[in-house]
Amino acid sequence: MTPLLRQDHRNRLHWFIARHYLRAGRGRGFLSLITWIALGGVIVGVTALVVVIGVMSGMQEDLQAKILESTPHIIVLESGTTLRLHEWEEVVDLVMEVDGVVGAAPFVLSQVSVARTGTDGLYPQSANLYGISIDTGQVAPNEMERQIVEGSYNLTLPESGLPPLLMGVGLADRMQLFEGDTLLVVSFENLKMDILGGLNPTMRQFEVTGVFTTGMYDYDMQNVYTTLGAAQELVGITNPGVVGGVGVRTRQPELADEVRGKIQESLGFPFYAESWMTTNRALFSALRLEKIAMGLILGLIVLVAAFNIVSTLVMVVADRTREIGILKAMGMTRRGIMRVFVLQGAWIGVAGTMVGTACGLISAFLIGHFEIIRIPPDVYFVDHLPVSLNPLDVLGIVVASVTIAFVATIYPAWKASRLEPVDAIRHE
Repeated sequence: MTPLLRQDHRNRLHWFIARHYLRAGRGRGFLSLITWIALGGVIVGVTALVVVIGVMSGMQEDLQAKILESTPHIIVLESGTTLRLHEWEEVVDLVMEVDGVVGAAPFVLSQVSVARTGTDGLYPQSANLYGISIDTGQVAPNEMERQIVEGSYNLTLPESGLPPLLMGVGLADRMQLFEGDTLLVVSFENLKMDILGGLNPTMRQFEVTGVFTTGMYDYDMQNVYTTLGAAQELVGITNPGVVGGVGVRTRQPELADEVRGKIQESLGFPFYAESWMTTNRALFSALRLEKIAMGLILGLIVLVAAFNIVSTLVMVVADRTREIGILKAMGMTRRGIMRVFVLQGAWIGVAGTMVGTACGLISAFLIGHFEIIRIPPDVYFVDHLPVSLNPLDVLGIVVASVTIAFVATIYPAWKASRLEPVDAIRHE
C-alpha cells in the first residue's frame, strides 16, 4: 500500500470517528443536544451578521443615491463677505471645459419662510429656497425632473402671472397645498425700510406648479424651488450675473473629489469647490462607523457560539476518554487524535456558517424585496429598511466565522491528544 493510499485511509478513519462522536449514541442524547446548540449558535450569529451588514450597506447606498439625485455632485462658491458668486456665465463655461463634468448651472440659495393664508391668519413654515436656471433645466444641477409626483417640472410662468414654485411633498402635505395654490414667500435677507424707518422683510406671492419627492423626509420638508430670476429678486440681487453659486454634475460621482481638484485648479482664487463627499462626510462617516460597530457587536454572537463549540468538544473528550485511550493504544498518534476533534469543530463551524449564510441571504432578500420592516421617515431618511449585500462583506463573514470555529477546536483537541493511553483506559 502506497503512502498516499495510507494517508487517504487515515483521513477517512479520522472523519469516520469525528462523525461518530458528533452523533448521539445510546445514552448520549445530551451530547447530541449540546452539539445542536453549538451549531444553532453559529447559525444565529452568522444569519444576524449577514442581515445587519446588508441593511447597513443598503442604508448607506440608498441614502447616497438619493443625495446624488437631489443635490449637485460639486458646488462652486466665491469667497467674500457677500457670499455671492459673480460672472456666473464665465464660471460655468470654465467648469464645462473640465474633463468629467457633464452639467453645470447657477443657483441661488436662501433661508425663507413660506406661508399660506387661512381663516385665522398666516401659517408659516421655514424652508430653503433654491433659485434655478430654467435655461439649463437643472436644479443646481440634479435629477429632480424624475421626482415630480404632481404638476410639472417646467418652471414657466403660470397663467396667474405669479412666479412658479416646486415644493417637497412633505412640506406640501403639512401646509395642505396642491398644484395651482398660491402661497406667500418671505425673505429676511432682503430687508426694506418703511416710511417710519422700520425694517421689513421682502414678501412675494408664488404659485405651486409642482410637487416632488426625493424619498428623504428632511429634504421633502425643507426645500422649495423657483426660477433663478424670481429668487434673485426676492433676496435683493439686482445684477443678473450674480448668483449664490454654481452646481456641477459629474460623469462618475465616485470621482467627484478628483474632478473638484481640476475645477479648483481651473478657476483659482477667489473661487472654491466642494464635492458631495466633503459636504456629507460626517453623515457617511457615522454610517460607516455604525456598520463597523454593529458588525463587532453581532460578532460576539459568533464568539459565544465558539465557546459553545469549546464546551461541546471538552464534554466529548470527557465522555469519550476511554475510547480515546483505546485508539491511542491501537497506534493512533497524537496528531491523529487532534485531527479527529478539529474535524468535529470544523464541521460545526462550516455547517453552521453555510446554513447561517443561506438563512441570512434569504432573510435579507425578503426584507429588501417586500419591504417587510417599515420605519418612520421623519426619524430616518427612508421609510423601510433597504438591503444591499456586498459579496466581499458576505465572504468576510464566512471566513471570520469558520476561522473562529477552527480556533475554538484547538484547546479541546490538544487536551484529547495529551491523554495517556493507560490512564484513559482506566477512566470511568
